[in-house]
Amino acid sequence: MDRTAQRRIVVGVDGSASSRAALRWAARQAAVVGATVEAIITWDYPTAFGWSTPVVDADIAASAAKTLAETVAQEAAEHGVEIRERVESGNAAQVLLEAAEGAELLVLGNRGHHGFAKALLGSVSQHCVQHASCPVVVVR
Repeated sequence: MDRTAQRRIVVGVDGSASSRAALRWAARQAAVVGATVEAIITWDYPTAFGWSTPVVDADIAASAAKTLAETVAQEAAEHGVEIRERVESGNAAQVLLEAAEGAELLVLGNRGHHGFAKALLGSVSQHCVQHASCPVVVVR
């Protein structure tokens, strides 16, 4: 079955309090509408000393996977819905927008771990709200 044939709710997870709240909300909503939750954590290679060549660190992907698994276990397991975990490298907003194509909803926290907190909405959430092809829920 392809991604667009079943009901999916995509949720961005980074381990922050607001992404944990977003995951809980997505799991509750999925239980109500009979959808699958696709929990996605993204990571990007850090650049070193201003060079455009990325510093490759396999531990980053492993750490991201651990954060995602722990967050899912702590925040969403009790809701009895199928939760698929995905670890992706790349720009968080772009990865989430691509994953949300054909989804019922994209659910995000209002602030995450990327940079300093903005006045009202994190930069990833802001970008996704403006460019998503599906409805977006931002959870505080």
